[in-house]
Amino acid sequence: MEMTLRWYGTDYDTVKLWQIRQIPGVHGVITTLYNKQAGELWEQDEIKALKNEVEAGGLKIAGIESVNVSDAIKAATADRDKHIDNYIKTLENLGKEDIHMVCYNFMPVFDWTRTELARKRADGSTVLAYTQEAVDAIDPEKMFESISGEMNGTVMPGWEPERMAKVKELFELYKGIDEDKLFENIVYFLKAIMPVCNKYDIKMAIHPDDPAWSVFGLPRIINNEKNILKLMKAVDDVHNGVTFCSGSYGTSLENDLPHMIRALEGRIHFAHVRNLKFISPTNFEEAAHLSSDGTFDMYEIVKALYETGFDGPIRPDHGRMIWGEVAMPGYGLYDRALGATYINGLWEAIEKSHLRGL
Repeated sequence: MEMTLRWYGTDYDTVKLWQIRQIPGVHGVITTLYNKQAGELWEQDEIKALKNEVEAGGLKIAGIESVNVSDAIKAATADRDKHIDNYIKTLENLGKEDIHMVCYNFMPVFDWTRTELARKRADGSTVLAYTQEAVDAIDPEKMFESISGEMNGTVMPGWEPERMAKVKELFELYKGIDEDKLFENIVYFLKAIMPVCNKYDIKMAIHPDDPAWSVFGLPRIINNEKNILKLMKAVDDVHNGVTFCSGSYGTSLENDLPHMIRALEGRIHFAHVRNLKFISPTNFEEAAHLSSDGTFDMYEIVKALYETGFDGPIRPDHGRMIWGEVAMPGYGLYDRALGATYINGLWEAIEKSHLRGL
C-alpha cells in the first residue's frame, strides 16, 4: 500500500506540502483541481502545473479525489453526453501525466452529510458528527446555512456556496429519479469511460454514500455489500473499482467491513481508513483512528486489506481538530498525521506477523 494524505491545493488547503512531507511514511498526496466545476474539462497543462507543484514539494500525486461527476450525468439531463465527453478527455489528460487513480462519487445533491462540524468531545477536541433527528427537523435548503459557520473560513468539498445556492433546483432535478434509475445512469457513465480507462490504465474508485441511507428522500445506491457488488458485476472491468471508506460504509452498523473488503478483493483501488463512535445507530461522531476510541476494529480492517493484496493508495480520513488547530473541519494536519502513523504501524505489525507465519 502507499500511504498518502489528501491535499486541496495551495489556494484552498491550510496544510502545506512541506508539512505533509514530514509525516513519516507519507510520500504522496491525493489532490484535485479544486477550482474546477463538475462537467468542466481539465486541460493537460493545468494538470501538469499541479503535478509540478507537488513534485517540487518532494511528493508525488498518488491519485485524484475528485474529478466530480456532474448532476447532468447523475440525473441524465440533456448535457449528459457533453459532460461525459469532457470527463473522457480529462481522464485522457490525467493518463498522459501518469496519474492512474480517480476517486469519485455518485451521490445526488449532497456529496456527504453531517449535522455538526465541531461537536466537542470529552478531551476538548472537536469532530464532525451526524444526528438523524437534526436532519429530520431541518429544511434541506437550510442545511448549508446550519453548518456554514463551523467551516473555519474554508470551502468544504461538496458544500461549495455556489452549489448550495442551487439546492432547490437540484432537488427538482432529482424528482422522479429512484435507485433503479440512478443505478442505470451510473452504468451508462462507466461503460462510456471504460475505453479510456483501459487505454491509460486509470482505475476508477467509487466512494460510498455517506451516510449509508437516504437523506431528505434522495436515492442511495453505493451503501452496502450487495449494491457495490452489483455495480462491479454490471461493469465487470478491473478499472471499475472501489474506494473503500470505512467511515462511510461504517455509518451503517449492518455493514461487516472486513467481510466487505474480502468480498471486493481485486476491486479496491483506494482506501480511506477512519473510525466512528456511535451514540445510537443514527447518531455518530468521528473519532480518533485508534480502535479503542471508536466502534470499529481498525486492526481487522487493515488486516483484511493486507490479506486481499491491496497495494493502492491509502489515507487517514477525517481527523479531529486538536491542539488548537484551525483548519478545514476533518482535514487538519495533526490528527491526520497521527492517523497515518497509526495505520502504518498496523500495516507493519500485520506484515511482520505474516512473514513469521503467525
